[in-house]
Amino acid sequence: HAQERRAAAVAAADPDRRVATPQDLWDLGAQLEGETSSRDRKDAVRARAERAVGAGAAAQQAGGPYKRTTYPICTGGTVVAVKYAGGVMTITDTLISYGKFARYKDVQRVFPLADGQAIVAAGGEHSDFQQLLHFLEELADEDFNRDDGYKLGAAEYYNYIRAVMYNHRSKMNPLWNDVVVGGLKDGKPFLGTVDLIGTQYEEDFLATGFGGYIVTPILRSRWQPGMDEGEARALLEDCMRVLFYRHCTALNRVHLAKVAADGAVVSPPFVLQGLTWNLKSFIEPKSTEGDW
Repeated sequence: HAQERRAAAVAAADPDRRVATPQDLWDLGAQLEGETSSRDRKDAVRARAERAVGAGAAAQQAGGPYKRTTYPICTGGTVVAVKYAGGVMTITDTLISYGKFARYKDVQRVFPLADGQAIVAAGGEHSDFQQLLHFLEELADEDFNRDDGYKLGAAEYYNYIRAVMYNHRSKMNPLWNDVVVGGLKDGKPFLGTVDLIGTQYEEDFLATGFGGYIVTPILRSRWQPGMDEGEARALLEDCMRVLFYRHCTALNRVHLAKVAADGAVVSPPFVLQGLTWNLKSFIEPKSTEGDW
């Protein structure tokens, strides 16, 4: 808002003065680089100029609204992930909530990366996650075009996401997500998370968002080093069942994903089995006045 007021004051004092556009910055960069600059260098200068100006300044000059997330609106819920013998497995539900309204019930929130050598999942503002996926697609294309015999893996994508999140946070334009990246690093399972301000850490098991407070005790008591794939799946499904019972923005329809030496697989959506509401507190309430 302070930036808007300053821009309005400048415009009122000097109507001929305007906000710098990406073209202005590119022309300046090309001038500084000189006529001997290569086409690739000029393209890089243009790209940096466009990112420096950003959608906010362009929208301000056009008289429109800022096109960035100022507060999360359409949000995904908890992501739960664990390491197991030979890989990493994660589970997400398919719900995107509009506030607390269960608005979109068939949305995928976990995707393969690095030619199937990693997976990425996220909770929080879904439009910001879509933007992050766009950045990751650009990085994958750049990695492919280099054709230098080296492929980015889970750890590289993880650190790239950390840089993106911290960069956006430093510009007061954060991507409102908790991101989980899983894969293999030096032949061993790798699992890490990055939040909206760029804080990152690696762990043997993870649960993001408010649901993490609910299911982390379950993960701590049941996760074991070297657990097999079946045990990991049973643990993740039990965590999602508890979230469906206890978390108002959780759904019983889920995607399960795993990444191992033979690549990444994301399952079709399926409904969790074994759910029941035949709990004593629901059948025989302790009070007729609404208290439980």
